[in-house]
Order: sequence, then C-alpha cells, then structure tokens
Amino acid sequence: MPVLEKIVISDFRNIQLQELEFSPNVNCICGNNGEGKTNLLDAIYYLSMTKSAFASSDRFNFRHGTDEFSISGTYRMENGLSSRFAVKMSSKGEKKVRRDEKQYGKVSEHIGILPIVMVSPSDISMVSESGEERRRFVNAVLSQTDREYMSALQQYNRLLLQRNRMLKELEPDRSLLEVIDMRMAALAEPVYQARKNFVDALNPIVAEYYKALSGDSEQVTIEYESELSKAGLDQLFAATYDKDRLFRYTTSGLQRDDFIFRMNGHPIRRYGSQGQQKSFLVSLKFAQYEIMKNRYGFAPMLLLDDVFDKLDMGRISNLLQMVASNDFGQIFITDSNKVRMSGIVDGLTRDRAYYDTSAGKFTRL
Repeated sequence: MPVLEKIVISDFRNIQLQELEFSPNVNCICGNNGEGKTNLLDAIYYLSMTKSAFASSDRFNFRHGTDEFSISGTYRMENGLSSRFAVKMSSKGEKKVRRDEKQYGKVSEHIGILPIVMVSPSDISMVSESGEERRRFVNAVLSQTDREYMSALQQYNRLLLQRNRMLKELEPDRSLLEVIDMRMAALAEPVYQARKNFVDALNPIVAEYYKALSGDSEQVTIEYESELSKAGLDQLFAATYDKDRLFRYTTSGLQRDDFIFRMNGHPIRRYGSQGQQKSFLVSLKFAQYEIMKNRYGFAPMLLLDDVFDKLDMGRISNLLQMVASNDFGQIFITDSNKVRMSGIVDGLTRDRAYYDTSAGKFTRL
C-alpha cells in the first residue's frame, strides 16, 4: 500500500512552505483551531484526488497574495520502491500532475493511484444539504475504484452540458438532441448500476460499523433514489422533452439521483441528534474504507480530521477499538486537545509521530 514518507507544500491555504516527514503508522497533528491542521490534511488529500476535500474551486486554495501553489509527496509504493507525485496549480487555471517528473496525459489518470478516505466535520453537509453532496461522496469513492465509472460519468456530464446549451436555443435541433440522448442513455446505464451495486454493498457494512460505534441503539440504512429505476434514460428524456424545453435545461437523469440516509426508517437529517449523525457519517466513511480496502487488496490512507468532536468517550473508545482491530494503513489524526489525543493514540501504538501546528507551520515533537 502507498505510504506517504515526505510532503513539501508551497503556498497552499495558510501554509507558506513546509517540508515534513511522517510515520508509516499514525501521525497526530495538534494545535488550536484555525492554525492549519485541516489544511495539512487537505494537502495530503489533494495529492490523491487532485482537488480539495472542501473547496469547490481552486481559487480558495491559494495562499493570500499568491498566484500558484504546489504540493509534492514521496510515497513508498506497494512494490517497496519510492515514487514522487506532484501537483502544481496556477491562478490561470492550469493544473499539472506528475509522477516521477512525468506529467499525466489526463489529470484523471492519477485518480485511484493513491487511495484515500477522509473523515471530517464538513461531512455533515451530506446530511444537511442537497443530494449534490451525497452524489459527490459516491462519485469520489467509485472514481477511485472503477475507472470505467469515472470515464462514463465524465462523458455523461460533458454531454449534459451540451444538451443544456441546446435547450436554451429557441429552436433546438431535435435530431441532434436525439443523438445526444442515445449516447447519454448508453453512458447512464453503467453509472446507475455501479451506484446501485455500491449502495447494496455499503448498507450491511455501514450498519455493522454503526452497531459497534453506537452500541446497537438504532438501525441505519441508505436508499438509492434514481429515475433510472423506473425507465431507461432515453425514455425519460422523451417523456420530459416538453418540460425541458419550457425550463430550458435537462430535468431528468443521473444528476437528479439521491442517496437517502435513514435511522429507524426516518430521515437522519430530521430525526438524528448531532451525535447520531456524526456516528452515522463516521460509520459511512469506515464502510467506504473497508470497501476500498477489499477492492485494492490493501488499506487506503485514512485522514481523521477532528473526528472526536461531538462523540462521547464511549463512542470514541469503540471507534478506536475498530481502528486498532482492523488492518488499517497509514493514519493522520487532527485534534485541538493534545492531551486527549496522546492518551488515546499512545494506547494504540508506539509507532506514532506528533506535530504541533501554529500559523501554518508544523513542528515535530
């Protein structure tokens, strides 16, 4: 499994220039809120996914007053050899991703090379906000494990943009629209099936982790809602053509899929407490981790950002027992409470490293 040995970060968020070496096991990043702990984890995530775990646009990732940022990391790969990965982004929108100084033909070719799972307080948006956040989560998992899925989804989204542009015209070319519709229908089917299979695989694992984390106090499930469960996309487009013309955009399709999180049959967003929602989201991410581990044959990197927030000590104890009892790979944990973190981590392993964070600077303790 890839292990991050060293990272160099330049002008990313509040980090001006930092070079850090890490433990292959557990790395603990301490410091007050707002000092840069999460930015370090996001830089590590960026190296894997070529985008931030938080910012929808790269313009939020440049350090104030700069027009370029770069992140590079040296990883020990599965074959025991080291590889260096680097991402450089300019304010002009040019993104370059390299492996051992050789640039990828497409940025997407890098996705899945360095598998990663991140648990953070921002995950709550999957519960509280629209289906877009839940689709983004599913896409991030499946894009790392299934290249055909990623390719089909990218092509679908490009055609969707083209279709929406045509619908804004006063008299769209119906014959060209039909060609686009057929191509989109062919691409939508494997995406739909992959999402359906993923949710089917996810449900029992999420339930198992939630049971261990919460003491079996509630039943949790995930439901996949898609218009494609009722008809093919070409049929849906034919049925909604007049509506699409009226609204001047595509009103049916994969972009309307949703994943409903339920607790005891009710939506978690309405009936779950903060602690229950956090427990569910942690269970969801750990289930993602297990599915990816089974798919790859080795453990992905795990980033736990402020994961102890809103979990009582009993749930924290259950969580860490799960971490210690499974074949987990390299782990990065942030916490503002250094005493709490050391008390927990020191009981898990001797192979750990501690870092103190202040104004975007990191000091190994």
